[in-house]
Amino acid sequence: MPKITFIDSHGESRTVEGEAGSTVMETAVRNGVPGIEAECGGACACATCHVYVDEAWADKTGTPESMEEDMLDFAFDVRPTSRLSCQIRVRDELDGLVVRTPARQG
Repeated sequence: MPKITFIDSHGESRTVEGEAGSTVMETAVRNGVPGIEAECGGACACATCHVYVDEAWADKTGTPESMEEDMLDFAFDVRPTSRLSCQIRVRDELDGLVVRTPARQG
C-alpha cells in the first residue's frame, strides 16, 4: 500500500497507508489525520480538504481540473502547489507522497 505523509501547519508529520484507488482525502479521513475536514465528502463541492503537494510530487499528482480550480478559490492561503485532496487518486506511483495541510481550511 502506498504511504502518504501529512505534515500539519506546526510541522508535525503523520505517515499513513493509502489504498490504491481511493483518494488522498479518504485516506486522511480514514486515518484521523487532523486538518482535513472534508465537509462535502469528496464531491469537489467545498475546499475543506485543501493540501499543499510537496514540490517533488507536483508532477506526479498532476494539475487541478477546472472544477477543482473553481473550488480552490474558496480555500485559505492558496499556493502554486495547492490541490484538493479529494481529487488526488492514490496509486502505487504515489508511494511516499508528502502533502502539507494549511493552518485552517476554507
